[in-house]
Amino acid sequence: MSQNKKLPVNRISISLPDELQSELDAMVASRGFESRSQAINDMLRQHLVEHKRQTGDQVMVGTITILYDNRTRGLQKTLADLQYRNLDEVISSLHVHLMNNQTMEVILVQGPAEKVQAIADEIITQRGVITGRMQLMAALIPPVHPLGGKKEET
Repeated sequence: MSQNKKLPVNRISISLPDELQSELDAMVASRGFESRSQAINDMLRQHLVEHKRQTGDQVMVGTITILYDNRTRGLQKTLADLQYRNLDEVISSLHVHLMNNQTMEVILVQGPAEKVQAIADEIITQRGVITGRMQLMAALIPPVHPLGGKKEET
């Protein structure tokens, strides 16, 4: 969509305690939002995505980010096998070797929120994984190639 076109908006009014409004204004300034409305839109989108994630079946895109001890015997193979078993949901992964025998891996996923949460839980709970987190967004990755061998129309 062109940036020149504005989507229709609805105006609402909210009441905030002084302290909460002061904190909101400080966050707007420190993060560089153009307005309170822009900041509140961002917060609402994040909250709605989290709600959709918790309710389970909407297809979403996101990342599973983990930090693990690369000395843990068999962990890298286990992680690769888990990703391979979930090829429909695991789009790609990237890992970076860090200091102190640690590796950070970012796994790009897409699928029903409940399914990708189960994949994230299985990955994050592996012995040797130090920490992990899944971040989902209510968006989709376009198909990488036309399905069924059909030529893409231009």
